[in-house]
Amino acid sequence: MKLVTLEQAQSLPFWRRPIFLLFLMSAAMPVAFATWSALLNNFVIEVAGFTGVEIGWLHSVREIPGFLAIGVIALIIFIREQVLGAVALLMLGVATALTAQFPSLGGILTITMLSSIGFHYYETVNQSLQLQWIDKARAPHVLGWIVAAGSAATLIAYVLIVLTWQAFDLSYNFVYMVSGGFTALVAIFALLAYPQFEAPHPQVKKFVLKRRYWLYYALQFMAGARRQIFVVFAGFMMVEKFGFKVHEITALYLINLIANMLFAPLMGRAVGRYGERNTLIFEYVGLVIVFSLYGGIFYFGWGVVLAATLYVIDHMFFALAFALKTYFQKIADPQDIAPTAAVAFTINHISAVFLPALLGYLWVTAPGGVFVLAAGMAMVSLALALMIPRHPEKGYETMFSRKVVAPAQ
Repeated sequence: MKLVTLEQAQSLPFWRRPIFLLFLMSAAMPVAFATWSALLNNFVIEVAGFTGVEIGWLHSVREIPGFLAIGVIALIIFIREQVLGAVALLMLGVATALTAQFPSLGGILTITMLSSIGFHYYETVNQSLQLQWIDKARAPHVLGWIVAAGSAATLIAYVLIVLTWQAFDLSYNFVYMVSGGFTALVAIFALLAYPQFEAPHPQVKKFVLKRRYWLYYALQFMAGARRQIFVVFAGFMMVEKFGFKVHEITALYLINLIANMLFAPLMGRAVGRYGERNTLIFEYVGLVIVFSLYGGIFYFGWGVVLAATLYVIDHMFFALAFALKTYFQKIADPQDIAPTAAVAFTINHISAVFLPALLGYLWVTAPGGVFVLAAGMAMVSLALALMIPRHPEKGYETMFSRKVVAPAQ
């Protein structure tokens, strides 16, 4: 296994450098995952007869591997992070390809668990590698472009679904096979075509939980809880309440992607210019408004146009999530990045294990209450974001930290 330092990698052809590999894998992952998501609500309603209760349980099961992402710390003792990321991406692709082969509650839950292991372990390692391989000064801009690259790859997949689903009477099995197969092939290429890149700071291969990271942990916990409501119930609402078909919900996702491609690089520059504090405050204020209006759809009978508009705006706000990554990058010890990425992913998914299932029961009685609860969560996130310093760094992680100034030499 050939080891190449990040400095040595700069002499390699551009397509074999670490940054290109990050872009490649970040573009391949959403082809499988986003296609699975786009078809999921129609698939489970039409094929398996799901209601809000079953969809809640499905997403709770899907999030169990996220809660267990801390297992990455044990795995990287034996497997290099770069290899683990590619293997996890391969697992996601294969499981997605096989999704339609199991059209029952038990089968869907099982294959979803397998694909979720691949997704969450890939995402954990990917976030770690991004922060290790990308310089702090360039991180907001590069991460913004990586988000845009993932959106562009998914855009192609969604355009194909919108144009061909009805025209060629495609089946769920065919679309899952193609999208999952593509991701699996890219994962194999990533395993075989690249040397192993060596970051300058060896990572701690043990559980890391530090008091000075508490605000980052709290923000991750709230982000996970809030995200679940959007991921589980916003799309389900469009299908169940407004009767969206596969090509219609995919068209809505398509609008989201175009917005993300334009929005994410701009937000990368915004984070670089205005800082994580102001960017996250902007995000959370917006989400309070969006979730409150979602609730109004049920309590005041507002229509499909508002629902679709809110869906797009909601998705755009989530593009700002990388501001949390760069906040942590600024306050962290470099050797803590890999283990803390695993710990943070687990914290992010604590609520995800039980919240979808519990809210599934609330959904069948008071769906508007689900979004009112989400607005409250966004307000808690806003209060936490106000504690981030304008210029966070190690030793100055929160507004309550006493900034240490190095003595003059």
